[in-house]
Amino acid sequence: MTTIPITKRGAEILKAELHRLKTVERPAVIGAISEARAQGDLSENAEYDAAKDRQGFIEGRIQEVEGKLSVAQVIDPAALDAGGRVVFGATVDLEEEATGERVTYQIVGEDEADLKLGLVNISSPIARALIGKEEGDTAVVMAPGGQKPYEIVAVRYV
Repeated sequence: MTTIPITKRGAEILKAELHRLKTVERPAVIGAISEARAQGDLSENAEYDAAKDRQGFIEGRIQEVEGKLSVAQVIDPAALDAGGRVVFGATVDLEEEATGERVTYQIVGEDEADLKLGLVNISSPIARALIGKEEGDTAVVMAPGGQKPYEIVAVRYV
């Protein structure tokens, strides 16, 4: 099985979710099933059906998170020394050449990506265009509206 890269922060978020699912969500749904069972006839008990569905979702998510953590290659961006090159975990300051607009992105794993927070998936077009480049280089991103050239202003490992 291949490993999937994830930042240290992303691994901590997944571990926290797993802990919450096992210690809060799972016991709560077990309690809800017990309550619904106590109400009698299960064949027409909507609360019971809903609780069983919720239990299935929680158990599935627990398996999914445990699977991801078992194959995760945790990378601490602060410990990287890539010589100024853009690599997984790097935070990159960019300037769009056409408009001069500045943006900052961190290249992260699939589960951590959130464009609103400046976290881009390693397999996204912008991350693929940036990987291997250095400060001062131009990265051409294939966007839906066409090619967008960005100048790499700074590369940080934080």
